[in-house]
Amino acid sequence: MTVPILFAGNTRVFDGMVISSLSIVRYCKAPIHVYLLTMDLTDRNPAFQPITEAQRRYLEEIYTAVNADSRVEIVDLEDDYRETMLHSPNAETGYTPYCFLRLYADRLHELPDKVIYLDTDTVLCDDIAKLYAEDVENYELAGVRDRYGCHFFGINYINSGVLLLNLKKIRETGLFRKALDACAQKKIFLPDQTAINRMAKRKRILPRRYNEQKGERDDTVIRHFSMTILWLPRFRTRNIKPWQVDLVHDVLKNHRHDEILDAYLRRRSTFPNT
Repeated sequence: MTVPILFAGNTRVFDGMVISSLSIVRYCKAPIHVYLLTMDLTDRNPAFQPITEAQRRYLEEIYTAVNADSRVEIVDLEDDYRETMLHSPNAETGYTPYCFLRLYADRLHELPDKVIYLDTDTVLCDDIAKLYAEDVENYELAGVRDRYGCHFFGINYINSGVLLLNLKKIRETGLFRKALDACAQKKIFLPDQTAINRMAKRKRILPRRYNEQKGERDDTVIRHFSMTILWLPRFRTRNIKPWQVDLVHDVLKNHRHDEILDAYLRRRSTFPNT
């Protein structure tokens, strides 16, 4: 069984892709097929450089060192994004445009019907094949309730950082196209995530172990280093990412992933130049 995984982003989140990949192969020895959704938007922001071929090869070496049948490939979605979202009311938010790239997955016919999407700030604590084995046959997608959003936008408001997608069903219902249309027409808070939640007709709520957004527990499969709200002594947010290793240790007091983070730090000087 090959486990297909989508990442989306530019060169600035390559560190996250490396950490997440190192954690995936630590726990999963099955073949992995990774699709890197990316695009060149340097005309909008010099930092928006696409994932490079050298970076693709670097990631593929991480996977093939564990299973020779694993593959990593780049999927360029620049044309799709420019056609549908470049001038939308949600083109400039607190998040990068790369968040929208997962919404083009239904257009990629090289993808299997069932695929995992992961944000680049996720770290595996167990075998990702456990998530892939979850049943979504009668659903468009499956995800975990958002830690904060489920209190403000409805109990079944899911976090889109970890998704198990049924692309066959999504193509039938037009979920992603409807979500993109909504984002192209009107300003939306957390646009891609909220649009998915609004437009989905059949979504399965998964146990929190598949997208743990606060610390880890014994049964955690995926830790998502997402934004945290601190209410006291004053309202503020904190957004520590796994590649900020000192902050993970000193602020979050988290040492569970030290073996993976140590491997990342040893590799850091060998990353391809962008």
